[in-house]
Amino acid sequence: MKKPELLAPAGDLERLKIALLYGADAVYIGGAFNLRANANNFKLEDIKEGTQYAHKLNKKIYVTVNIALHNKEYEKIENYLQQLSEIGVDAIIVSDPAIINLAQPLNLQVHLSTQNSTLNKEAVEFWKKQGVTRIVLARECSQTDIIDIKKNINIELEVFIHGAMCASYSGRCVLSNFLTNRDSNRGGCSQICRWDFDLYNQKKHLKGEKPFTFCTKDLSMAKHIPDLIDMQIDSLKIEGRMRSIYYIATVVKVYRQIIDDYCHNPTNYEYNLKYEDILRKVANRDSITQFFDGNFGKEVQYYNGRQEITNQDFLGLILEYDKKTKLAKIQQRNYFKKGDIVEIFGPHTSFKFQINEIYDEDKNPIEIVRHPKQIVYLKLPQKVSPCDMMKIY
Repeated sequence: MKKPELLAPAGDLERLKIALLYGADAVYIGGAFNLRANANNFKLEDIKEGTQYAHKLNKKIYVTVNIALHNKEYEKIENYLQQLSEIGVDAIIVSDPAIINLAQPLNLQVHLSTQNSTLNKEAVEFWKKQGVTRIVLARECSQTDIIDIKKNINIELEVFIHGAMCASYSGRCVLSNFLTNRDSNRGGCSQICRWDFDLYNQKKHLKGEKPFTFCTKDLSMAKHIPDLIDMQIDSLKIEGRMRSIYYIATVVKVYRQIIDDYCHNPTNYEYNLKYEDILRKVANRDSITQFFDGNFGKEVQYYNGRQEITNQDFLGLILEYDKKTKLAKIQQRNYFKKGDIVEIFGPHTSFKFQINEIYDEDKNPIEIVRHPKQIVYLKLPQKVSPCDMMKIY
């Protein structure tokens, strides 16, 4: 059985390293010409460091270069692509055909962005002829669409399995441009679909119990991972370059476990509902399978408002561990106190315990940890490693 690549997002070097440590086979990042204008995009020196780090682990780095180019960018992008080639990134993700032509002489592998809304085998065949080596399929593809494409075209396919959705065909909404002058295809989407709206029938204001919205629920394909593996999909992609290290670590670890469990023993594999509970707790919107099963309807969006509560489950990041004293140095992320029952999880560990001893940075005993990124020490019952995390149990 062919095990698919698990592809994770990263908005900076810290998140890149977390994604790889927690089980991603590859990471996609944004540099100078990508669709996350508000992210902490990677400078060339960061891309080089991240690529070297990934390659030491025998893993891959893909760089998004997927804006719709204007003339002023075209004059600058060739030098940028040359530098990516010299760094040795494993592929670039593009949407503008001009970039494909510029990348080929530089021996850069080209993946076609989901921005191109590729939904059928004829379009896939066209892009293959242009030199594209992988298609990132539109999020709107159904299972039937994907099977048809895979059966007829010999090319790598990448499918989104988790994360935010667009209310339009992915990336093709122009409401952001129209209402805020922020171009969604230039990385500046203001997410108009998540606003509250007044509804009118002609001039009559329609009032309901809640404001009208058309925000789309998130995507989660956890229970369909075996289907995608059986379909021989090459790469399973998680959305979220602007998400936290806690979100990335949690989601990557869950999908790593699902992929490995199924590939190890497909005959006796049983889907564990605990995965859905973990994924639900780390996000603030409902998630469903969206278009995959072909039953896209009113249940996939919020039409009567929603309440998004900021997740505060992430309590701290493990920085160091002393085997002799069993003290872990922790950087606080949310409030916790003596007596709390919490969970430590990491790439290779998971256990719960009650906090009985807390010490400040000078090793003085304290009762409560409530200052942002406060450094404290906890006495732990088991060994932990740097980059393990502590969360509410």
